[in-house]
Amino acid sequence: MKNLYGLWAAIAIGLFSLTQAHAAGLAELSSKDATKGLREALIKGSQAAVAELGKQDGFLGNERVRIPLPQGLNQVEGMMRGLGMGKYADELVTAMNRAAESAVVGAKPLLVKAVKSMSVQDAKAILGGGQDAATQYFKRTTSAPLTDKFLPIVSKATQKVQLADKYNEFAGKGARFGLVDARDADLNSYVTRKALDGLYLMIAEEEKKIRQDPAGAASGIISKVFGAIGK
Repeated sequence: MKNLYGLWAAIAIGLFSLTQAHAAGLAELSSKDATKGLREALIKGSQAAVAELGKQDGFLGNERVRIPLPQGLNQVEGMMRGLGMGKYADELVTAMNRAAESAVVGAKPLLVKAVKSMSVQDAKAILGGGQDAATQYFKRTTSAPLTDKFLPIVSKATQKVQLADKYNEFAGKGARFGLVDARDADLNSYVTRKALDGLYLMIAEEEKKIRQDPAGAASGIISKVFGAIGK
């Protein structure tokens, strides 16, 4: 029993030491360093995400972000394929993903603007937050303007596809019967929302990479800031 108490005491002391070291590591950073390093990291990560998605097959060729027909239209898609009309379903899915690839390119200036307007308090909160704290910051600050930015680009892209009207017709009926989420009843709104989901997913992956390997970051200040978190 005495040995057991000793073990728990050692664990408690170890946890306390790690907590103190973490706090000391962050305390060593000046507000200027923290903000500069985080801004560089966010610009680096967000631009990498945009570059990955804003190219041909950036969405269509990536199963993690590929935009499918929404749930509820699966039966319609199955019927189309059963009637030998599978190519039309494929064309629509391709058109949706191409629209997202075109739209996401426009995200770069708005993401950079969000980074540059970040306060010192925002920077400290992100550094002391969870593993996706930076991604959540982007969601809070850019979701609305990116939706406004993406929607007309998506609309222009889907106008080229005559099946877009058919999508809205089928999805609208599905929404009235509760088979399709009302948010998915309009093709352009659906693609815009899914494009944003994919963008934030890729930003989260870039954030994870930087947090896990700050030494591998291109900038010394990024390594310094995120390295301090691991102290």
